[in-house]
Amino acid sequence: MRKKVSIVGAGNVGATAAHWIAAKELADVVLIDVVEGVPQGKALDLLEALPIEKRDVRVSGSNDYAASANSDVVVITAGIPRKPGMSRDDLLHTNFKIMSDVVQKVVEQSPECILIIVSNPLDAMAQAAFRQAGFNRERVIGMAGVLDSARFRSFIAEELNVSVENVTAFVLGGHGDTMVPLPRYSTVAGIPITELIEPDRLEALVQRTRDGGAEIVKYLKTGSAYYAPSAAAVEMVEAILKDKKKILPCAAYLQGEYGIDGYYIGVPCKLGAGGLEKIIQIKLTPEEDAALKGSAAAVKELCAVIGV
Repeated sequence: MRKKVSIVGAGNVGATAAHWIAAKELADVVLIDVVEGVPQGKALDLLEALPIEKRDVRVSGSNDYAASANSDVVVITAGIPRKPGMSRDDLLHTNFKIMSDVVQKVVEQSPECILIIVSNPLDAMAQAAFRQAGFNRERVIGMAGVLDSARFRSFIAEELNVSVENVTAFVLGGHGDTMVPLPRYSTVAGIPITELIEPDRLEALVQRTRDGGAEIVKYLKTGSAYYAPSAAAVEMVEAILKDKKKILPCAAYLQGEYGIDGYYIGVPCKLGAGGLEKIIQIKLTPEEDAALKGSAAAVKELCAVIGV
């Protein structure tokens, strides 16, 4: 029997995640959205592509959460983007209400599922989902570091004109301006990039990684990134469904790790069938540790606004 993944939010990120999952033949997919016809239409279109791709999975769409029942993994992308004139707090409160409602309905239908949170602001929304779901921390994980690290890796590969397969990179901390790329732990075929890229160029790549989402928004003008965010979420889904024990940077609820307690923050995580199976603690320099604590403080500030 195939695994089942439900995706809440059939916008660009959610629909593209469904595409990646179906293309990899990972699971049957259900798209859920409040807009009538959208999840049904996108799901049917994707389903009709699968004979061409020779992939045997079912793809369906619904406005009713009952269709998501007994999902193994639920990916939540629902939420609204920040609109002109909208304050950060307004956006937070609106997306908090959406997240609380979504998680309640998801948990009713799939009490044993693992939640992957993609909605922004990521770390605060993961915290909200964790509080609402009542699950242990192993079953509520935020997608951020996989995306940020992928951006860093693509910039490194481009800079050095090498295969992206040779590049590993780690980005910790909150998903946003306070993220903490770690050049010391980033390599090309095992060689630290600090030995291959001049410090000023490396700092430019680090800053471009921090600005990765904003750079795409600037080009698109009326939208935001969705290919890379959805691919990042699906890498996490695949690690869980295939019990890969894969170490990926994810937003996890810390309970004293890295000197942080009670908040979601990006750290190296081992993902497998149990969801978050282990948090990997790496040694940080005093500067890196201070940057991570600063990132956690920014997350704490957001969580305080919505009372989670």
